[in-house]
Amino acid sequence: MTTTAMTTAAIAVNRFGLGARPDESLPADPRGWLLGQFERYQARPAPWSGQSDTAALAGAYGAQQREVRQSQADAKAAARQQLQRETRVAYRNAVDARVTSALVTPAPFVERLVHFWSNHFAVSVEKPAVAALAGAFEAEAIRPHVLGRFEDMLVAVERHPAMQIFLDQVRSIGPDSMAARVAAQRAPERQLGLNENLAREILELHTLGVRSGYQQADVTEFARALTGWSIGGLGARAEGEPGHFEFRPRLHEPGARSILGRAYPQQGEAQALAVLHDLAHSEATANHLATKLARHFVADTPPPALVTRLADAYLRNGGALSEVYRALVESPEAWVGAPAKFKTPWEWAVSSLRGLGLREPGAQHFAPMLTQLGQPVWRPGSPAGYDDIAASWAGPDALVRRVELAQRLAARVGDRLDARELGPRLLAGSMSAPTAGAIARAESAQTALALLLVSPDFQRR
Repeated sequence: MTTTAMTTAAIAVNRFGLGARPDESLPADPRGWLLGQFERYQARPAPWSGQSDTAALAGAYGAQQREVRQSQADAKAAARQQLQRETRVAYRNAVDARVTSALVTPAPFVERLVHFWSNHFAVSVEKPAVAALAGAFEAEAIRPHVLGRFEDMLVAVERHPAMQIFLDQVRSIGPDSMAARVAAQRAPERQLGLNENLAREILELHTLGVRSGYQQADVTEFARALTGWSIGGLGARAEGEPGHFEFRPRLHEPGARSILGRAYPQQGEAQALAVLHDLAHSEATANHLATKLARHFVADTPPPALVTRLADAYLRNGGALSEVYRALVESPEAWVGAPAKFKTPWEWAVSSLRGLGLREPGAQHFAPMLTQLGQPVWRPGSPAGYDDIAASWAGPDALVRRVELAQRLAARVGDRLDARELGPRLLAGSMSAPTAGAIARAESAQTALALLLVSPDFQRR
């Protein structure tokens, strides 16, 4: 592989941003351009404005579920298929909004951060109810908080129906709660109890990180503190407002908790909120988040000095994320010219579409394209989200898929763009001689564009 050292403009638009566009000027002041996006970012931009919110989506999904349950046997299959169709439509429309926002955003650095945090707090559309809500989850729990405090994002995420359903929190009941005691009297054979999924993933993935010192007892105690956290409108009884967080005192495990050596005497909903507050301000959380940010923006093996600097910025500013991003932009490690990061399928697809000046899906939805590339939106294989290292994405089969899509995208553009002129613009002065030579020798304009998109220069950032 031969690549050329990236210029500072190339680093700004490709490593920090989502890729250059042919109709946009390269930044004369790369660092200032990145930090200035904090003012230009829109939490609910035009592509998202037409999407239904969580309440509407949850209400519609719950009503369709009840219709399926209440249908006669001969009509049940048709009702279930209708629910699946409408869920698929909601998912594909949300993916279109996400991609379109990435293509037209005036703040591509912040938009990339939205994608980063959405993957950090991963949900999976493999659960049908999550498929209906995943877009609203990103729009309501991630986007409004991406420049705010981590604690606010953390609480919004854990309360959102998509996360509660994905990690089975809606099934968690305190063993000594009022609901469990009543159920035991009515049906002693039916066992109700804790579900530890949400508590475990908050500790392991969302805040402290693995090998950070918590024990199984901490997971169980945290799960007890979280009992009662639920949502309205879903399930057979459909209690409460659809899609709204609800605290249900009847499900909550009474009593004080001891988690990570700290006592939590608070009662009810306040107990879990107090735990989340302490987790958000933990040094282990700062190190975990700093490591992931440094890995995403700088190198698969993050420089320890950069991780320390980002963690310090996090702790010094009370978890204010914009100050962590500022420290990242101002760090020399982030501006090393070697293109150390290999683009994920999502990153490559978005940068390819942006590079060709495309702004809409055309005749097809974007979701199938990302599925073909091997990174379907909001469908990672685990709550840990998608990997952020080259080894997970640079296999031969994955590269063949990129070649096939590059050819289709180039055919869509036709002869409107000249790769010999476009390449230096998209790569901002960082195009290598081998890539330039391959483009110059291409037998057609479309082939030249496809070669540019699958070149080593374009596939790294």
